[in-house]
Amino acid sequence: MSLRSTVLTPFALAISRKIAKDARNAVKDQTKTLKYLVSKARNTQFGRDHHFREVKDIRTYQSHVPLRDYEGHRPYVEQILEGKPNMLWPGMPKYFAKTSGTTSGVKYIPISADSMPFHIQSARNATFNMLSQLGRLDTFDGKLIFLSGSPTLTTPECGVLTGRLSGIVNHEIPSWLTKSQLPTYTTNCIDDWETKLDRIVEETRYEDMRLISGIPPWVQMYYEKLLEATGKTTVSDLFPNFNIFVYGGVNFQPYRESLTNLVGRDVPSLETYPASEGFIAFQDRVGSNDLLLNSNAGIFYEFVPLDQVFDESPDRVTLADVEIGKDYAIILTTNAGLWAYNIGDTVRFVSKDPYRLVVSGRIKHYISAFGEHVIGKEVDQAMTEICQQYSASVVEYTVAPQVNPTNGEPYHEWFVEWEKAPVDMQQFRDALDKSMQIQNIYYKDLIVGKVLKQLQITSLSTGSFRRYMESKGKLGGQNKVPRLSNDRSIVSQLT
Repeated sequence: MSLRSTVLTPFALAISRKIAKDARNAVKDQTKTLKYLVSKARNTQFGRDHHFREVKDIRTYQSHVPLRDYEGHRPYVEQILEGKPNMLWPGMPKYFAKTSGTTSGVKYIPISADSMPFHIQSARNATFNMLSQLGRLDTFDGKLIFLSGSPTLTTPECGVLTGRLSGIVNHEIPSWLTKSQLPTYTTNCIDDWETKLDRIVEETRYEDMRLISGIPPWVQMYYEKLLEATGKTTVSDLFPNFNIFVYGGVNFQPYRESLTNLVGRDVPSLETYPASEGFIAFQDRVGSNDLLLNSNAGIFYEFVPLDQVFDESPDRVTLADVEIGKDYAIILTTNAGLWAYNIGDTVRFVSKDPYRLVVSGRIKHYISAFGEHVIGKEVDQAMTEICQQYSASVVEYTVAPQVNPTNGEPYHEWFVEWEKAPVDMQQFRDALDKSMQIQNIYYKDLIVGKVLKQLQITSLSTGSFRRYMESKGKLGGQNKVPRLSNDRSIVSQLT
């Protein structure tokens, strides 16, 4: 064991103990967190507008602060962009995470000096905890790669550094780790993804890579380019000490077989759930398919039942009262100055002791053209299950409704780019449709009642999704293909 591994081992064990302690005290910590957030922001413009001095508990907080999305925060954000401090949180933000939305256009999510450390510490804690369980703290004796967005930041007139979250994080990585980190800063600043990836391949092909992190489809592209450039059969031939794959943002299961084949073996993985608004959850057990809620990290959580999301006065459930197996929109109040903020994700708890969840989808990414309300978790589970059954694998896919077909009833159309297509497409389609019916009773009722006919599969040519993402300026980095849409705006550009 190296000196670095020896030093890190007791630190990693202490982190694991703290994670377990926080998990046991989740509800108590949540109450403390809300009290702290309200007290800290009492004299901000938002705090004065919402009478924070009168807020004594969760109930009065909910009565004073209505649920909001970005549009509800926009008037305060715009004043910060004009240079006004103390709007949502004391002082000015340390950063703005710049994101693009379909309804709000460009969004500027504040990251404060108080919230930024939790982004870094949570990622560190999740990694140390998992490597400690695997007995692989020697990972830090080699090189690590983070396939991320550009770290180049801009500075609006207000003076707040602004960029993508993954780029911002590059400026906060602790100094002891930067010597092991790849790609180089210069390469990471390249905007064109194809060019950037070629440079990353050249910088890493001869290195002792031990940790690889990124969105699965872009990591797959990295692996493919590595093998093409080196002539090797598997990534393990290049990186025999590759110990852990860290990812977030999309369900790994549809990509697992492809990535495992490219690597040449099954590498342990760590799933994380970071967002511009805060680091929400992470996988805390080897081989698990769920995430531990980050309950003591500057975020107060509320949960709105999915079937009430668009109601005028929906229930606002706190952590103590969530139900296992029920889909909720997740609502955040944070130490960056976001208040009862709907981030657009849906989650489903699988345990309350401790509080573990799975990300079940996006509120805007669903199909409910006929009241079926199909969500991302359902299509991912169906595709993963049936691909395994029929020895098939996909590069990428998305699903959209066909509301006005030329002949017959409407249907859901699955647009799939195959890595390995099933031998019998009809049997595959039948099994996929059956899996969807088992998971979603509303979809089954529509099929049985002949309102919808069986789903259809449209196979796409190689590179279709990459060309689509490139046309949108979203190739690489942390960008993801929407799994579901309630119209055909995406698929009309794929065919």
